[in-house]
Amino acid sequence: MATSAGAGTHTYELIQDWAKLPDGETFGVVSTVATDSQDRVYVLQRKDPPVVVFDKDGNFLNSWGNGNINSPHGMTIANDVVYITDRDDSVAISFTLEGRPIQILGERGFHSDTGQDTPGALVPRAAGPFNYPTEMAPGPNGDIYVSDGYRNARIHRFSVDGNLINSWGEPGNGGPGQFQLPHSLLIAPDGKVYVCDRANRRIQIFSAEGDYFSMWTGMGGPNNLVIDSNGVFYLAEQEADGEGPMVSIRDGDGSIMARWETRHAHGLWVDSSGDIYLGLTTSKSVDKWVRKG
Repeated sequence: MATSAGAGTHTYELIQDWAKLPDGETFGVVSTVATDSQDRVYVLQRKDPPVVVFDKDGNFLNSWGNGNINSPHGMTIANDVVYITDRDDSVAISFTLEGRPIQILGERGFHSDTGQDTPGALVPRAAGPFNYPTEMAPGPNGDIYVSDGYRNARIHRFSVDGNLINSWGEPGNGGPGQFQLPHSLLIAPDGKVYVCDRANRRIQIFSAEGDYFSMWTGMGGPNNLVIDSNGVFYLAEQEADGEGPMVSIRDGDGSIMARWETRHAHGLWVDSSGDIYLGLTTSKSVDKWVRKG
């Protein structure tokens, strides 16, 4: 795998295994990463402590979350609030940067009736919140969105105080609004909802209310999508069509600006400097691609 990559104004150099854990510590499966307003890096791993925090040079700062997150999956940080989905317990929880729970959506251990017990398989029917939710993120007006997920085929929208406003999506592999494993979501500053419809290898785009706009295709299964302050999108793609896992950088129409092979990334994030962090499930680590162009 190359240690430099990218094209044009998006060129990068790799710092492999970037995060420096305390002596004797190792990562579990790293599900994803995100940064706060000070570019501190929060790593979500599938062991205790589930959240490990580093400065942008990879130095360990602190950790938290023991007892609050059983099955860490998705994480978004917005306005210095940390939004995490606990997949197998079917809850979505927001935290302060210090790890204090603010709000919990769903009932821990209660799974809605979709008729499916196999994570990732096409569900017989869509249902309400939640059955193995995948990611939680706020919209610009404060509404909260949850992709749901491994044993459901829906996007749920809640008010800021946690009341369900509406849901959309049905199981399927064809038309707009059909999902098989909506694996993560992104709420753009304009309120549009971008859904990583992973098993269908596409990103579907909706209004804040759930009306379908368009889709991007021609990619490996999309694991995670983020946007930077310039409106540029960054996508972690699964292996597909003889290619390894990829990171792609795309404009607002989904056209590729740069794309290169990486280690398998389940989650990714971009900080205020344009550096890319990859959460590595298989390699149990974090890679950092430092922007040079």
